[in-house]
Amino acid sequence: MSAERVARTPKPEVYHFDRVLIGYCLLTLLLIGLFGRPIGEYLDEIFFYSSMAALAVLIIRYIDYTKSRTHAFFRLLYPAVMATFFYQRTEGMMFLYFDRFFDWQLVTFEKMILGFNPTLYIDTHLLNVWINELLSLCYFSYYLMLPGFLIPVFLKKDYHVIRPLLTASLTTFFVSYLLFALYPVEGPRWHFALDYVNTIDGPVFREAVNYVIDNGAVRGGAMPSSHTGVAIVILMFCFKHYRKAGWFLLPFVTGLAIGTVWGRFHYISDVVVGGMIGILAVLLAWKYNECGIDDKATLDSSGKLSEQRVA
Repeated sequence: MSAERVARTPKPEVYHFDRVLIGYCLLTLLLIGLFGRPIGEYLDEIFFYSSMAALAVLIIRYIDYTKSRTHAFFRLLYPAVMATFFYQRTEGMMFLYFDRFFDWQLVTFEKMILGFNPTLYIDTHLLNVWINELLSLCYFSYYLMLPGFLIPVFLKKDYHVIRPLLTASLTTFFVSYLLFALYPVEGPRWHFALDYVNTIDGPVFREAVNYVIDNGAVRGGAMPSSHTGVAIVILMFCFKHYRKAGWFLLPFVTGLAIGTVWGRFHYISDVVVGGMIGILAVLLAWKYNECGIDDKATLDSSGKLSEQRVA
């Protein structure tokens, strides 16, 4: 009987986003082992990445998303919940390889290309309370983009859209996080702190952005702009699957990209590199997307999800 029961137990399905998440955890642990000195300073990171990998394995093993909508929610959306915690841990990895920031290199490069520094030029020539507020609205909208996309798509049961979206988003996040340590940049907010002559004022959204940054941002991690990268990921998926939503989102993503520089969070180079990572991540996710299942599943009379396999 036990052999028959084992034979009937389906093998847990591992998706690309599972592989990306667990692979990132294992790679980070390997990098800490190779470069983290003294190793005692990285015990929190070792515990965190080991725990996240183990938790992902447990979710894959024991949560079958076809059993119910609740199971589907936790099985498919757990990476989105974890994403914030992964970002917070980058602060402890910022100086894994180097003991300093390299902002001066980007500042020199951009001034050589443009003939001026964009952040300082905005500070002395362009700041306007209403432009500040508009671009701050676009920047703040980033924090709503991922849940604002995933929750409606989940309710529509378009699971075939969720999986590659998460794969592309996680790839963008994790490539960015690895680059944070490989090329540490603190951003113009810190680098030019003593050079600004004006403050960026705004009555509502600028204050909201300041609150989020002051309470949730890490110092460093400016290169590349993962905000821009993930926003472009979501935008591309909207245009592919929900075109009207894509047109609605386009001005927000455009304003976000501009707002990261206007708000002194990123250099133009950060935005360009982040956007390129997001585009490449989407193209890879679409190329290697799991196929063969029509994920517009429906609840049967017993409350379980039913699926129709297609060729």
